[in-house]
Amino acid sequence: MFAVFESGGKQYKVKKDDILKIEKIDCKKGQSIKMEKILLLKNDKEETIIGTPYIKNMSISAKVIDVIKDEKVLIFKKKRRHNYRRKLGHRQNVVILKIEKINVSSKSSQSEIINKTNEDSKNDDKSNFVKEEKTQNKDK
Repeated sequence: MFAVFESGGKQYKVKKDDILKIEKIDCKKGQSIKMEKILLLKNDKEETIIGTPYIKNMSISAKVIDVIKDEKVLIFKKKRRHNYRRKLGHRQNVVILKIEKINVSSKSSQSEIINKTNEDSKNDDKSNFVKEEKTQNKDK
């Protein structure tokens, strides 16, 4: 089972026991946090649940392993023939997380799957109706 969640304007694909670096969020080392902006879930039964934009009643539990600064990114500016050079460095604050559990509410996942199948059947009915109209117009 894996899930895709959003944090800091980026999307991360995770499964249980994954360790990942995300941009700094307000937390401390050793703290447990809960992500609720889940975009997609694929479970063991090969069922895919897609949020619009997020999946309701679902979360990811993670533990903060460390809050550190990432490696330095160098910025070098230069303007030729003017003796202008600037060398700057930047270290982004990051949080290292370990995914403990993907919490799935059976109520939310089942209702989402049912809604998806109902929408698909409605779309199939519409496409059949359009095909029938086209064939009737050709016959005239």
